[in-house]
Amino acid sequence: MMEENKNNDENAETSSETEEVNTKEKKSRKEKKIQEQIVKLEQEVNDWKTKFYQAYADCDNLRKSYEKDHQMMLKYRASGFIESLLPVFDSFHMALMVKPNDPALENYFKGFEMIYRQIVNVLESEGVKEIAPEIGSDFSADSMQAIEVRESDTENKVLQVFSKGYFLKDRLIRPAMVAVSKLKKEETDSLETQEEEQKTIN
Repeated sequence: MMEENKNNDENAETSSETEEVNTKEKKSRKEKKIQEQIVKLEQEVNDWKTKFYQAYADCDNLRKSYEKDHQMMLKYRASGFIESLLPVFDSFHMALMVKPNDPALENYFKGFEMIYRQIVNVLESEGVKEIAPEIGSDFSADSMQAIEVRESDTENKVLQVFSKGYFLKDRLIRPAMVAVSKLKKEETDSLETQEEEQKTIN
């Protein structure tokens, strides 16, 4: 009887130990599962954080781009209108170049000159700058367009101004139309001969 009780106690202890081991294993698996879920959630949080910062940076860049475009639009808002106005302005200027001989027309002429100056002042207040090259000045491709090339004693000089050019702030609206000089053929040949002789001497 005592032996039977002893076996029962041992069985009970073994059963208890097994249950304890099973409980620990279950707890360990549960903790492991929870730990995995925590890691997964942390990864998701980091992914969403990254996406949020990327979206924020994209929105900020887009906002800056829109602001820049808006500033440019405001800065050059009058460019289309000024471009359309320039041929009329040129005609007005050309008309004022011919002074009347009749004293009766002089007052009208002075009135037109005053109106012209007022238009110039309005354009200047909008940031329009005139490009008026002087005869004999160097040709600049940045602000001038050569519509005629003539042989001369000088190279790359302005010989005639057909029409003025205009900048709107720092943007070229229209280049000045000019005639440009190039060296005469004989002089060009002479220069080439001199250069060849110089090379031979060296």
